[in-house]
Amino acid sequence: MTNAEKSALSIGEVSTLTGLAPHTLRFYEQEGLLSAVRRNASGQHVFTEEDVAWLRVCVKLRSSGMPLPEIRHYAQLAREGEGTERQRFEILRRHEAKVRQQVADLQEALDVIHAKVEVYARHLTAGTADRLWHDGPDCGGPLEHRQ
Repeated sequence: MTNAEKSALSIGEVSTLTGLAPHTLRFYEQEGLLSAVRRNASGQHVFTEEDVAWLRVCVKLRSSGMPLPEIRHYAQLAREGEGTERQRFEILRRHEAKVRQQVADLQEALDVIHAKVEVYARHLTAGTADRLWHDGPDCGGPLEHRQ
């Protein structure tokens, strides 16, 4: 058995390794996110370990909010290779900035939620939780006193 045959993976195996459904894998191929996927003598898709590694990158880019057209553009540049490094860098740099902003926004939301959890915890412990929202939310004063 050759090294190529050892690293040949079926669509089911790739689905298991990546968490992507077979129809999603086919869709990603049709969308140009993958290099041309080989087929075996039976016409079935045959993936390589490199395909799996690239799919894992695509999954992370997608789950972090990168639109498919942008991933497709990045993939095309990567396939073109030498001379596209600066463009690929800029795509990733812009996306990184967006994700950092998302993380900051989520952290701010988490801080607000945590403060509210603390208020409820104190009121539940004190037996005064029935007063929360009695006259609507308390929107004044320090954050820790808001309901």
